[in-house]
Amino acid sequence: MSEPRSTALLFVECQRGVIGDLSVLPALAEAAQPALAAMARLAAGARAVQVAHLTYLPLAGGRSASQRSPLMRATASTASWQASDAPLEIVPEIGAGPDDLVLPRHQGISPVHRTEVLTILRNMGIDTIVVAGVSTNLAVPLVAVGAADEDFAVTVATDATVGTPPEHHASMLRHSLAFVARLATTDEMLAEWSA
Repeated sequence: MSEPRSTALLFVECQRGVIGDLSVLPALAEAAQPALAAMARLAAGARAVQVAHLTYLPLAGGRSASQRSPLMRATASTASWQASDAPLEIVPEIGAGPDDLVLPRHQGISPVHRTEVLTILRNMGIDTIVVAGVSTNLAVPLVAVGAADEDFAVTVATDATVGTPPEHHASMLRHSLAFVARLATTDEMLAEWSA
């Protein structure tokens, strides 16, 4: 069970340019649509915990991210994104509250590797994280493993995370993420935070 005062809810890449109307990954955006309601409920009920949005914003015309991986080559159009551009905005279903953190990463596939995210959370007294967002193909497992390796207790919100295709998402939850994180539904998390 997570203690709200020492818990952070991390929304991974829930931005318009990833799962919203400006997505550079249309199949992922389509797969995310059914989970947006759970993400929105989790966001609305999480104001007792620290909410952080882990976004992606390449720098220097995309030069901050290696183009060796197929994923980074497939999303090369993100190179033109600027900090104030619409693709960086959190999807409206979730929104960003006034006390939320928005922590963009500028390189790599992992939202926590070689970033300040886990250091910031630890400095805030956070020792438990709940992961939501996209995708269970790569970013969500990378956050979960990275945080577990740094001695955070990790929960993955099963109905507020997405991967594609759906059968791979289910397999990742059961056969990979269950080994590094507690799996819980949005309802279970909201019940804990309201207790």
